[in-house]
Amino acid sequence: MRILPSNVRILCNHRAMRASRLLSILILLQMRGRLSAEALAEEFEVSVRTIYRDVDQLSAAGVPIYAERGRNGGFQLHDGYRTKLTGFTAQEADALLLSGVGAAAQDLGLGPDLAAAQLKLLASLPPESGASAERVSARFHLDPVNWYTRADASDVLKPLAAAVWNERRIRVRYESWKAVVERALDPLGLVLKGGVWYLVAAVKAAPRTYRVSNILEMQSLETAFTRPRRFNLSRYWSEWSKEFETRLLKEHATIEVSATGRRLLRDTNAAAYEALAADHKPCKPEGWVRARVPIENIDSAKRQFLRLGADVKVIEPPALRAAITEETRKIAAHYKR
Repeated sequence: MRILPSNVRILCNHRAMRASRLLSILILLQMRGRLSAEALAEEFEVSVRTIYRDVDQLSAAGVPIYAERGRNGGFQLHDGYRTKLTGFTAQEADALLLSGVGAAAQDLGLGPDLAAAQLKLLASLPPESGASAERVSARFHLDPVNWYTRADASDVLKPLAAAVWNERRIRVRYESWKAVVERALDPLGLVLKGGVWYLVAAVKAAPRTYRVSNILEMQSLETAFTRPRRFNLSRYWSEWSKEFETRLLKEHATIEVSATGRRLLRDTNAAAYEALAADHKPCKPEGWVRARVPIENIDSAKRQFLRLGADVKVIEPPALRAAITEETRKIAAHYKR
């Protein structure tokens, strides 16, 4: 087999990446309409100058793409133009079939549509690609819900998914931790996290996160809303969840834990386990370690550490030690009767 020189391989890779980006730009313009050079540059993490060169190459290839100047300008395809470059590679088909989480699709009311889409996809692929995709779907299944729990799908989930898809404004009665409130929302997307559904919706153009099971009532309005062009659901969720965890775990406790306790902690308190794994010191008795771990508050930490029984000892804060002591006293009293 002939091995290409390194400079030739780099050039080939560069051309392949550019071809992939050109196709992606074309599909994005087809899906989203007008997009600015800055928005496309941010999407593909390249310079604005590179985007202009890509657009020139698309235009030279016969793609009817034009630019509008001004504050709300950008690149756009001529009305009615749609690309026919919709074929899937075997790897892309595998990924698509692997990404469909059956229970989630059922909760959203998309179960039959998902099954039909998968059959159409398999039928449209070359024989060898279809076989590969079917092998993946037959051998890998994603179940995002923890053991002994069920996804907390509510009655509003299906109409909520319809509102998200059709970009219809909604009015909800929502039970927050403070009170029950009524709000008009622009539903931007739904996220399934550990078996729990969350709605990401805009209030006065600012995205916020709501737990779907806390929506008591929902009304889909006739008013349509304009989806923010630069909003990316995956990126928003990643940033929001990190900020949420930081806000939630704002206090700390010092604990000593046995080897058995560490294994239990891994399954019951991931944040504490990660902190302990990153930094700990050996202590007595042998096999025990001491570490400073994040906690949400005294009450939640008390309940989490009590699940470890005698395999954990809280050193500080004193309020947490006192809370655990009082709780164990009450537990012992039950068995003295």
